Amino acid sequence: MRCPSCGADDDRVVDSRPSTGGDAIRRRRECRSCSLRFTTFERVELPELLVRKRSGSVAPFDRTKVLDGMARAAKGRIDPETLATAAAQVEFSLRETHAREVSSEQVGLQVLSHLRELDEVSYVRFASVYRDFQHPEDFEQELSRLRKEAPPKPG
Repeated sequence: MRCPSCGADDDRVVDSRPSTGGDAIRRRRECRSCSLRFTTFERVELPELLVRKRSGSVAPFDRTKVLDGMARAAKGRIDPETLATAAAQVEFSLRETHAREVSSEQVGLQVLSHLRELDEVSYVRFASVYRDFQHPEDFEQELSRLRKEAPPKPG
């Protein structure tokens, strides 16, 4: 690792531990030339996951876009940490297929599935945009489907 101060590539690892989220290793290093201490992070590099959009264009998967969509649907209803975990689970589910490319429909269905487990109102909000609701009847149909498929609530 090159020292950010003097550019030397001779350093030693002083401390090594998992990062807060557990998705990386945090290493404290010390340059043997100038004694500067600096931090590096080591992460697993996964193959790029591509998303084929409805238009036919292809873009790299971006978890922040998934998280943003979920956050808009869940505004004020689900805490940000839970949403971040759900967005990570969406990505994990898509990568689990071992496909290099997934459709935007697959992404949307995964998001719907996770939102449904977390909060039904957020689920309906996301579904209204994802499924392009145009009339009040669209909401009624979705709510009817939700009621049929939902287990009875303990009372």
